[in-house]
Amino acid sequence: MKHAKTGRPAEFLLIEDNPGDVRLTREALNESKLRNNLSVVVDGLEALAFLKRESPYKAAPRPDIILLDLNLPRKSGLEVLAEIKADPMLQQIPVVVLTSSEAEKDIIASYNLHVNCYVSKPLDLDQFIKVVNSIESFWFTIVKLPGG
Repeated sequence: MKHAKTGRPAEFLLIEDNPGDVRLTREALNESKLRNNLSVVVDGLEALAFLKRESPYKAAPRPDIILLDLNLPRKSGLEVLAEIKADPMLQQIPVVVLTSSEAEKDIIASYNLHVNCYVSKPLDLDQFIKVVNSIESFWFTIVKLPGG
């Protein structure tokens, strides 16, 4: 299945420094019925360079959705979220915080910065895959996004 609005594969940007979580996310998206491309960056500075198409990401695709971990090196997920939502060119891209933090302060801070949703990563392998598949299904089959 292709991206419902454009007929092209859905573009995901995963901002995650844990190789195990990257592998699980890639596996979950590969099992999907929706055609998709997954780009991965491993820290906050790299994420912003990707999104702003700065070197070495000048040809980076514009993501349809961003999966953002909060615990990142060099620039935290909350700092990245703040910059995304403050940038008129990026602020309409849905951002899903997908993190191990269940701290109320992180949840509140994320929503104060206009995150689209906050999901705690399950520890169970099968549950993690189900969560990623649910995120994909929700954002690409149920939600109406700008430009669609």
